[in-house]
Amino acid sequence: MAASIDDSRWGGASIGLHWLSFLVVLVAALIGLFMDDLPNGLTKLQVYAVHKSLGLTVIALTVIRLAWRLVAKVPPPLAGAPAWQEAIARITHGGLYLLLLLVPFSGWWYNSTSGFALQYFRLFNVPALVATNLALKHQAKDIHQLLFYVLCGLVAVHAAAALGHHYVWRDRTLVRMLPGRHAPRGSTP
Repeated sequence: MAASIDDSRWGGASIGLHWLSFLVVLVAALIGLFMDDLPNGLTKLQVYAVHKSLGLTVIALTVIRLAWRLVAKVPPPLAGAPAWQEAIARITHGGLYLLLLLVPFSGWWYNSTSGFALQYFRLFNVPALVATNLALKHQAKDIHQLLFYVLCGLVAVHAAAALGHHYVWRDRTLVRMLPGRHAPRGSTP
């Protein structure tokens, strides 16, 4: 199975998983930022349930992405890219993958310490990670929120670097992760 269109860009599956992960994280984050302020009731419970299911989806997508990286062709670094940029990119990507697992797992832990049932989009029950422990509940919530804000910061750095590569250094770093075929810079369509 071809993992990339050519050696200079990411393959369609990698690109699709990247942007799907971004959208799921974005929706889960937006829900998470306002759901505490909802009035108690059925709507609030349903919104929380969607947030939790999206978090479980992020775990699944991240595991799939990591497994895919083991078999897919990874495009080589851009010619002339400084070694320090490659090192920072590797560290940033590693941090992003780690946080894409830690943030939803910490939410699952928070849910478990709170004693709430967990279902995946009403399809099946998900077991608790730990027994109910109301003494740890607030600590678990704080950790979940802290990890979320660290993830937000790292995503902002990642996006700023991609935009910097595109608009300042005018290289193909961003284009290599955009959907569709893109002609190399300087070529005619």
